[in-house]
Amino acid sequence: MNMRISLIADVFGEHNNGTSITASRLVENMKARGHHVTVVSPYQCDEPGYVSMPRRRFPIFNDYIERNGVSFCAPDETRLRAVIADSDVVHLLLPFGLSRAGLRIARELRVPYTSAFHCQPENITSHLFLLHAKLPNDLCYKMFWDRFYKHVHFVHCPSEFIARQLREHGYENDLRVISNGVVPTFHRRPAERPEALRGRICILFTARYVMEKRHDLLIEAANRSRYRDRIQLIFAGNGPRRNQLIEAGAKLPHPPILRLFSEEELCDVINYSDLYVHASDAEIEAISCIEAFSCGLVPVISDSDRSATNQFALTEHNLFRCGDAQSLADQIDYWIARPQEKAALGERYVEYGRQFAIDACADKMEQMFFDAVQYYRGGALQGAPTAAQAPADEKEPALRD
Repeated sequence: MNMRISLIADVFGEHNNGTSITASRLVENMKARGHHVTVVSPYQCDEPGYVSMPRRRFPIFNDYIERNGVSFCAPDETRLRAVIADSDVVHLLLPFGLSRAGLRIARELRVPYTSAFHCQPENITSHLFLLHAKLPNDLCYKMFWDRFYKHVHFVHCPSEFIARQLREHGYENDLRVISNGVVPTFHRRPAERPEALRGRICILFTARYVMEKRHDLLIEAANRSRYRDRIQLIFAGNGPRRNQLIEAGAKLPHPPILRLFSEEELCDVINYSDLYVHASDAEIEAISCIEAFSCGLVPVISDSDRSATNQFALTEHNLFRCGDAQSLADQIDYWIARPQEKAALGERYVEYGRQFAIDACADKMEQMFFDAVQYYRGGALQGAPTAAQAPADEKEPALRD
């Protein structure tokens, strides 16, 4: 059965963050399966299948927010309602204004809907310097539940880690653990290292330049490494802390390379690099780490209890103590000193990475959409009052934008 799927996305377009990349790949894969997909987002595009919403401006913080790859919408109620009315299922990507408006309209029109959990509370609290404060993060989980997720039956979780976090915070949804998936571009292949980097030890880290990703920790670890004079850090990405990272990296013999690469370029970088490091304190999945080890690049990963990425460690030397620059330096030195052991583990990682191929993950997402249609056709929405019919104290003002 081909479906008309609407993707409601506050983040979509430029591939400068994991959520946007994941959304684009979901659209491509659903279209490849014969479904008609409409994207509602702030993305400005005249192509069929894309409906642009006006961007919401934040006079003081707007530049900072957009450097993080996020564009919040001021929902156009009329256009949003028309898209949802013509849908078989609506997928709501984030628990913010556009998706909340989409949720309210989908419930009013009795259109099946699903959602995803792509925004970890720590992604918000880190900007307030409260990353490690339990109470603010717990309050974020509660706010997301009260304002959005308690009204959604099916929720896509990119990792078992985040599904477990949701259960521990009282979420009672049907949680579908489905990796965001690795596209075929990322595979082992010959890649010539640029002349300027020959003789150096290239260590790659792919992530937005934000506080919780801990690029600063990797810079400090490289500075402590026995191989300091040969290490070349490559930070693939973009973000608001770019200038701080340039300043911090200036103390290294070879300052970090900071650049946003295309998929093809990034695959080349992965294949000529010597090691991948994922230093993040908080992470829902880290598809960038999977992309790296799917090409055979051995990772060194933070053992943070707020990150799902440490599930990908195949040996004890693939982990370092969270926030500990010396522990990270020790593991970097371990692998640099053992090229044969690293090569053998790289082969294991290529095999391990096959389970994350995007085709299998897209099949599971498609099944979730089918299940949602059947679930709601079975009457799950029957009897749920619309906003117009509900008494004033039951109109869910939290869902209104």
